[in-house]
Amino acid sequence: MGKRIIPRRRGRGHRFRAPDNRFKGEARHPRSKSSNGKVLELMHDPGRTAPIAKVDGQDGTYTMIAHDGMHVGQDIATGHGAEIDIGNTSYVGSIPEGTKVYNIEMKPGDGGKLARAAGGAATVISHGKQTTVRLPSKAQKKLDNMCRATIGEVAGSGRGEKPIVKAGKNFYRNRSRPKVWPKVRGVAMNAVDHPHGSGRKQTVGVQSTVSRNAPPGRKVGNIAAKRTGGKR
Repeated sequence: MGKRIIPRRRGRGHRFRAPDNRFKGEARHPRSKSSNGKVLELMHDPGRTAPIAKVDGQDGTYTMIAHDGMHVGQDIATGHGAEIDIGNTSYVGSIPEGTKVYNIEMKPGDGGKLARAAGGAATVISHGKQTTVRLPSKAQKKLDNMCRATIGEVAGSGRGEKPIVKAGKNFYRNRSRPKVWPKVRGVAMNAVDHPHGSGRKQTVGVQSTVSRNAPPGRKVGNIAAKRTGGKR
């Protein structure tokens, strides 16, 4: 009997979760609806791709994701009274169309969920009963007008340009996040270890689309796919 396949082991959680001790702060919008603050310190966060900033606000200190060009001593504002300026946080319903924003809330008050990776930024497209933004993935999403977002782009945009060079560096890079590395292909395994394993050639050999209700040891490949292959 072989060991459990990686997707099944990942479903249990535990070692596949991001370790909390690697994050220096929550990196969210301030809980108060309106606040002014000053940047005290810029910090490297091992658990993120982007640097974070410690801000001294009216209700105490909090951490936020740093934008490109942020510096110590910079004044920032949050809420209705905040000017539309880089580093300030405002409601997406009041941000002009075409403005680049990051750390966007999916629901009002959740602190920010979208466009948080290094170099990332979304664009406000249109306003109405809801505000439409174009995410870094080019997908468009409609949000409540009272969702907050910070104006600007996330710092650290050149991070992906530096070559990894060696496998050890890639190991530590992936260890900071809940990623399995190295990732072995199922067709390269034995039949006892993976449904795609074994055979005279490295090929799946069976239908790669599986049911949503398949048992955990079989649920690999295209799970409950409506269609596969390139569009003609």
